[in-house]
Amino acid sequence: MATRHDIAAPPVKEGGAAPGRPPAKATEAETRRRARLSRRWQRDIRWSPYAFVSPFFLLFLAFGLFPLIYTGWASLHQVEMTAPTDMTWVGLRNYTRIFDDEFFWNAAKNTLTIGIISTVPQLLMAMGLAHILNYRLRASTFYRVAMLAPYATSIAAASLVFVLLFGRDYGMINWALHFVGIDAIDWQNDKWPSQIAVSTIIIWRWTGYNALIYLAAMQAIPQDLYESAALDGANRWQQFFHVTLPSLRPTILFTVVVSTIGASQVFGEPLLFDANKGASGGAEHQFQTLGLYLYEQGWVNQHLGRASAIAWTMFLILIVVGIVNYVISRRLRASS
Repeated sequence: MATRHDIAAPPVKEGGAAPGRPPAKATEAETRRRARLSRRWQRDIRWSPYAFVSPFFLLFLAFGLFPLIYTGWASLHQVEMTAPTDMTWVGLRNYTRIFDDEFFWNAAKNTLTIGIISTVPQLLMAMGLAHILNYRLRASTFYRVAMLAPYATSIAAASLVFVLLFGRDYGMINWALHFVGIDAIDWQNDKWPSQIAVSTIIIWRWTGYNALIYLAAMQAIPQDLYESAALDGANRWQQFFHVTLPSLRPTILFTVVVSTIGASQVFGEPLLFDANKGASGGAEHQFQTLGLYLYEQGWVNQHLGRASAIAWTMFLILIVVGIVNYVISRRLRASS
């Protein structure tokens, strides 16, 4: 019988599998492995964001929230630096003693005046510098870095330099005032000159920082507004007052609040400006701030309970500032 060779065999697919064969079913172990990986993937998607942000909350709990709560608890006790574990309950006596203390009110008044003297010129100068840098200038990057350099300078180094500048006998400021007919000023012992000198250090350090914030906000203003104002015949000053300032209201409010909070916590500048390098803020406490008063009570007089009460009083003042900021910002949003 003859054999036919003209009928071709069915083609074989790659891998040697016969055509039309159904895929092999996964084994029970493979199924369990896939289910385990799926559950792990779901847990990873759900909990990974919390793991990423947990370092911040752990550090805040250890170095922020716990000290705040413990300070509040210590403010209700009589605690001395010599025996910090011996706490005697006194209730609100530390707070009542503070409010009856003339040195506390003197420090609060000095903090307010230094804050005004330093904040108002600082923000006005920052606005002017930002407005100048908002236009195209050669080497604008250099000017921006130069403005930020004082902020990066150490408080100790800056304060010591200004102590030399404001020296009574050999200071450069009195040397310059001598040429315009003004007698030498005792910047470290007179009340208002000492506060002006301390405010000058703060202005020098923070003006460039606020200027860069204003500059960033100015560059975010749409150019269409300026072009429309120019078509209406507005010059640069009119554009600044009617376009730039209204657009910067949220940023201005932010810098005012931040500068106010910073002014209430001024410590390093008056501490290093004192000729005796003490926490009294001058021989007559003429530029002692709340920060210096807290330091004097806690680490010089070693009354930790009273220092804790001062710290919580400052904290409550900042809360009031935050509430005022919230009310003003809501009214500004409503008006706009």
